[in-house]
Amino acid sequence: MIFRKLFLIGFIGIALTTTAKNEVEFTTKSCDIKVEFYTPSIVRIVKVPKGHTFNKKSLVVIANPLDVAITRNGNKITSDSLSITVDNLGRITFKNKKGKLLLKEKNSNFVLRTDGADKGAYKVSQTFSLEKDEPVYGLGTIQNGILSRRNTHKLMEQSNLEDFQNVVQSIKGWGLYWDNYSPTNYDDDANGMSLSSEVGDGMDYYFMYGKNADGVISQMRHLSGKVPMFPLWTFGYWQSKERYKSSKEVVDVVDKYRELHVPLDGIIQDWQYWGSNYNWNAMEFLADDYLDGAKMIEKVHSKNAHFMISIWASFGPMTKAYKQLNEKGLLFDFQTWPQSGLTPWPPRMDYPSGVCVYDAFSQDARDIYWQNLKRLFNLGVDAWWMDSTDPDFFNPTEHDYEHKAGNGTWRSLRNAFPLCTVGGVYDSQRKENSNKRVFIMTRSAFAGQQRYGSNMWSGDVASSWDMLRKQIPAGLNFSLTGDPNFNTDIGGFFCGSYNNHGSGSATHNPQYQELYVRWLQYGLFCPVFRSHGTDAPREIYQFGKKGEPIYDAIEKMINLRYRLLPYIYSTAWQVTSKDYSYMRPLFSDFASDRKVWNMPDEFMFGSSILAAPIVEAKYTQEKIIKENAMTGWDSKEVKAQPESTAANFNENKTTRKYLPAGTKWFDFWTGKQYNGGQYVNISTSLSEVPMFMRAGSIIPLAPEMEYTGEKKWDNLEIRIYPGADGNFTLYEDEGDNYNYEKGMYATINFHWDNANKILTIGKQKGNYPGIIKDRQFNIVTPNGKKYHINYNGSEIKAHI
Repeated sequence: MIFRKLFLIGFIGIALTTTAKNEVEFTTKSCDIKVEFYTPSIVRIVKVPKGHTFNKKSLVVIANPLDVAITRNGNKITSDSLSITVDNLGRITFKNKKGKLLLKEKNSNFVLRTDGADKGAYKVSQTFSLEKDEPVYGLGTIQNGILSRRNTHKLMEQSNLEDFQNVVQSIKGWGLYWDNYSPTNYDDDANGMSLSSEVGDGMDYYFMYGKNADGVISQMRHLSGKVPMFPLWTFGYWQSKERYKSSKEVVDVVDKYRELHVPLDGIIQDWQYWGSNYNWNAMEFLADDYLDGAKMIEKVHSKNAHFMISIWASFGPMTKAYKQLNEKGLLFDFQTWPQSGLTPWPPRMDYPSGVCVYDAFSQDARDIYWQNLKRLFNLGVDAWWMDSTDPDFFNPTEHDYEHKAGNGTWRSLRNAFPLCTVGGVYDSQRKENSNKRVFIMTRSAFAGQQRYGSNMWSGDVASSWDMLRKQIPAGLNFSLTGDPNFNTDIGGFFCGSYNNHGSGSATHNPQYQELYVRWLQYGLFCPVFRSHGTDAPREIYQFGKKGEPIYDAIEKMINLRYRLLPYIYSTAWQVTSKDYSYMRPLFSDFASDRKVWNMPDEFMFGSSILAAPIVEAKYTQEKIIKENAMTGWDSKEVKAQPESTAANFNENKTTRKYLPAGTKWFDFWTGKQYNGGQYVNISTSLSEVPMFMRAGSIIPLAPEMEYTGEKKWDNLEIRIYPGADGNFTLYEDEGDNYNYEKGMYATINFHWDNANKILTIGKQKGNYPGIIKDRQFNIVTPNGKKYHINYNGSEIKAHI
């Protein structure tokens, strides 16, 4: 942006010019400002020191400004949704059309960088004034257990356990995306809310007025990209651990699940299938125990399961990719994982691995990455586990930050690395084959990454009740940045502190067993339902056998996940088509209830289910664990400890949960009805997670199955929860290609008329190969009454 010749307006200190129908430029004594409307409710603000040239192509924002009608009256610009005023010091005030104050700038600051690779750029900072009791949310997966971001001070730089998207939103219905990729400090205190970035040619942010949380999320996706559909099978159960050590072991795990008739849709191969660290991330089966990797994948597929494999953002010096990238100068030389060419921890630095991170900001580098990854894709790999996409960045020096990266420096682009590396795989696979939907699981994410078919997990979290509690607000705040796809390592990654009787014994320790079951019950309500970790295996049969309380509790939740698949997959369509979210903080639906504004342990799962997982020990003593993602690798064998009092997992316990005001609620397990706006004490067992259905909800449940697609959805149970009118749209398609983008899918709308007790099942709309035309719906109400409806695609009404 080069500012044009300006003319003075009616007071000293600021000048204004009109440059296009949807934008206005100002100048003050110290800076130039551009106000550009992208929609009537989204406005871009750019500030640069006076006379400075600003010309930037965003890595995140892919939307173009619409033709927005605005009116100008002096220093005030108004659209159909917003009123923006720029004062004589360049401070901007945002109000809605009715004049309600939304957000106000306090001060801006630019500090010229006078040396180093970023010389000529600026350190940029903007401070805003918030109302005293105004909670704000978002930013990313800060692991502090708190929902609101008020009174937070955080250096936002991607890492193993915390990731940042630079998106914040308020209970007042406004959102802000700070379009900067360098490490950024977020601070909120008596001085205001400020964002301060280490590098920028100017200050660049987008103000969004969505009126509520969903509106802000929708606007962020308008700017940065919509969410594609994941394959249906990705919503089933995934089994993993660090790590399966042979192709035989992988196949044996799938076999065991099929033998036990426990549902399973995915098996994951973690690292080192390539052998030596010098071959790190070779993207080939080179280890002796994986030489039959292609046959392994065939066997997994023959058992109606899918295969995901670990890939990294770095390469060992003996790999083909390393040599190709190195020839073109597309490798960074900073320290990353693994530091040693030998496998044990701590690393032997006298045997350095030579592993280097690749320059994902370069299109050439992303192309080389895919050329090598294509070897695995051609073997039939179904999904990618992109580890260390932060990436691991150890002992950083000034030299490391000044390394050339893409068209900038590592410092200037650092936080956008996950966006670019994940985007490279997504774009390449879609060009290669449109018959298989891209599914990527990644350890890190930046704003806009929702458009790349990826689900982020929260890193190598420790196995503790404290960490379990922190995952809920971390996931909710992540969703509030516009990316709905979040999951965690069920059971926590590092569980070695529970190995009281030798390696792997945690699964027989009642303290860990209880934690694992409760973590699994939280995972039930995440878009990806995946068990993973080190120090002890996590397969269901490691916890006992059928008829024992821990095994049965695990099996019950996995079965429930499969019964919920029609609800979850229909929600996925709402995420794609209507900018919805899976995991929703309670204020998204009940903002008028101030008690939920900072509630960190309950949330809505889709539109109807209140998820209230138990996140404290009820049967055992809570074990205090203090471990981080690096010290966890320095595992020490825990000496045998005296046995604690045996836990009676067959007992019922009492838990206290809050039900938001404004509706009635039904206990999923008992059908009991409660009024909202109160805490309730409920009796619960180890095998049941507290969950409540909102009045007016319509919940489709599938029959139990061992993998998605085993049984057609031609005999669904439909649960009706009366007390309010309700609607639900059942969505179906082929499950694993992009034909839905061409309109090849079908929907059935359900409407509950509460006053007249009439359920209307609308006409089936749309078509796709394999569509179900004749089916039975089995209607169930909380009082236990059942009705059977034969449905052939035509509208039908039933008095319930």
